[in-house]
Amino acid sequence: MQRAAVSVPSNIAEGHARESTREYLHLLSISLGSLAELETRLILCERLKFLSADEVGQALSVADEVGKMLRGVQRGLKEKLNYR
Repeated sequence: MQRAAVSVPSNIAEGHARESTREYLHLLSISLGSLAELETRLILCERLKFLSADEVGQALSVADEVGKMLRGVQRGLKEKLNYR
């Protein structure tokens, strides 16, 4: 879980540092994949009784907000490139 959680901002930072918007979009996609991996592991933690439903619910709520922000950045960059 820690690796997936660290991967999200790491890929955002790496993509932002790249000179190519297409590369940035690619790394944002990887960030979203890591976020989905983290969400899946949180759900598994609840099912396996490692975390409470409240703890998982709070973490998933934050993950949902991060996902919305990432998709918003993606949308803006795609519009900049004029493709969908």
